[in-house]
Amino acid sequence: MASITYLLSEFRDKDAVATAILSLRGAGVSTNDIDLFSEEPVELKRGVLDRPSHSSLVAVCGAIVMGVVATAFVWWAQYNYELITGGMPTFSFWGTGVITYEMTMLGAVLATFAYFLWESGLLRKRDRTAPVPVVPAECICIRVRVAGETAKPMTLLQQAGAISVEKKAPL
Repeated sequence: MASITYLLSEFRDKDAVATAILSLRGAGVSTNDIDLFSEEPVELKRGVLDRPSHSSLVAVCGAIVMGVVATAFVWWAQYNYELITGGMPTFSFWGTGVITYEMTMLGAVLATFAYFLWESGLLRKRDRTAPVPVVPAECICIRVRVAGETAKPMTLLQQAGAISVEKKAPL
């Protein structure tokens, strides 16, 4: 198994960052192994560092699951402990509507929050050992996770216009 090394590089120009990322991707580095750090958001052109997000799908699935579970629980509770309702149905969707709606919204919110934590890397074990660069003012830092030889990625970063490139071992 190849050892993991991290390359930390500093750039001053957004175009140089885009060139570095495209050259790294051309050399076979996955977008999941490239991270950007800066003091303010960096907007790159479409296709440079695209990572598909499935947060909308997760929100809808969380809402559906929680809504179905809440409705099933209310149905189960009302039939498990039947009350005399004076000729009205024991279970009614009209009476359960508020609970179903609120639990559906709760499911969407909780699923979105959990997926946000996952996408941000806070819940992933792999990212806990990665060194976090100190970002100087007006700089953009790229962290590249490299398994194996680091000479080619270092050369690509320097050719793209990196001010500095340094190797770091996992923490």
